Amino acid sequence: MNPSHASSQNLRGIFLMVASMALFGVEDMFLKWAAEGLPLGQIIFVSGAFGLPVFVVMARAQGRRVFVKEALQPAVMARNIGEMVGSAAYVAALATVPLSTVSAVLQAMPLAVTMAAAVFMQEQVGWRRWTAIAVGFAGVLIVIRPGLEGFRPEALYVLITVAGLTLRDLASRRIPAVVTTAQVSAWGLMAVTVLGAGMMAASGSVQAVTPWQGMVLLGAVAFGTAGYWAITAATRTGEVSVVAPFRYTRLVFAIAIGALVFGEWPDAMTYLGAALIIGSGLYSFARERARKRASQLG
Repeated sequence: MNPSHASSQNLRGIFLMVASMALFGVEDMFLKWAAEGLPLGQIIFVSGAFGLPVFVVMARAQGRRVFVKEALQPAVMARNIGEMVGSAAYVAALATVPLSTVSAVLQAMPLAVTMAAAVFMQEQVGWRRWTAIAVGFAGVLIVIRPGLEGFRPEALYVLITVAGLTLRDLASRRIPAVVTTAQVSAWGLMAVTVLGAGMMAASGSVQAVTPWQGMVLLGAVAFGTAGYWAITAATRTGEVSVVAPFRYTRLVFAIAIGALVFGEWPDAMTYLGAALIIGSGLYSFARERARKRASQLG
């Protein structure tokens, strides 16, 4: 690849990643408001059903169809399952846990992806990165504090979110490049819509939406759909080791929104755990980049 082209792709990927984190931060604000008075399944259904048409239209504009045999590929199905698990657990966490705590634990996702890639995809991970992964997950334990006075069982929803989204990201790597971002996004939101409908049917819990709740849901859909597209495009643009570390900007947006909108100020333990998670994640990315550079020179 031409160096100038690679640099341009990396810059584009970084911009998309930071933009997606900002958009998701605003979406989280709307979802947290929505979760104060609406059933979980209803929120998930609306998030998927209203975002889905956007990507269907985008795919059609690119000359692509959504209902094609590629949608049944094992990698796509695995990605959809991860999307469903991650989405349900994440909305549940937002409803019950401070925004900064949710975001801090979520920062462990790149480490989880690295660990899962080593275990399930036989990617080479040296002892230094394994150490970074261990330090990062120690940070997660500090944030959620199992067994201590500050522990909130609801924080475990975030760990389920990390597991689901890790599956989503690993499966995304196996989807052929000929499949467009719009198609992948449409399939994921289609799965989320089906999940929300199933949850509503199972619980029988559907509530009339007030004008305020309608605006909140519309805001969540608008910002979430934009963020969803941006992060999917970011993960398929530029070098992963360059683009992925900018996921951590989400914590900055989450802390700012949590403090300014919800009056949630993280305590010292949350800051310490977040610092360990982010520091170990950045180190892991740096080691991966150095390894790739060394293999290219060798």
